[in-house]
Amino acid sequence: MSLRAEALRSATATGPGGKDLVVVAARETLAAPTRLSLPEPEPAPGLILADGTINWGCPCLGGMATGPCGPQFRDAFSCFHYSDAEPKGSDCYEKFSVMQECMSQFPELYGKDEDDDDDQEAAAALAAPPPAAATDAPRAPHEPHAPHAPHEPHAPHARAGD
Repeated sequence: MSLRAEALRSATATGPGGKDLVVVAARETLAAPTRLSLPEPEPAPGLILADGTINWGCPCLGGMATGPCGPQFRDAFSCFHYSDAEPKGSDCYEKFSVMQECMSQFPELYGKDEDDDDDQEAAAALAAPPPAAATDAPRAPHEPHAPHAPHEPHAPHARAGD
């Protein structure tokens, strides 16, 4: 077998015990274009594996499957994934309640999201009585209306540690 053929064969093989092989070759051999072709890389698995099971190692879960409430999360998520109920997951309410109860015991890990704060502010605004309208107070007959100030965009909430 030629040195080039040996180098090509060695490029795809491993040594004893799965160790890498070191191949020494002349510059001329290494300078020639290779005929070696590598297989196409397989796509990284997503949340659902090819067999339909849940990939608990998927980064898309953000570590939820392994935290202190991981068992409750996996139980609730599995229930939803395999649910045949209409609407999907409607038979999993109790499992999600157990998960939510667990998460409430670890606010430093599963704290409020910024969107939760916005939702609570919106709910509070709807529940609050409306401010007194400017038309409730008597005005002079020819008093002009004050111009309205332009609306300022809502600034995002700063998180602790930012």
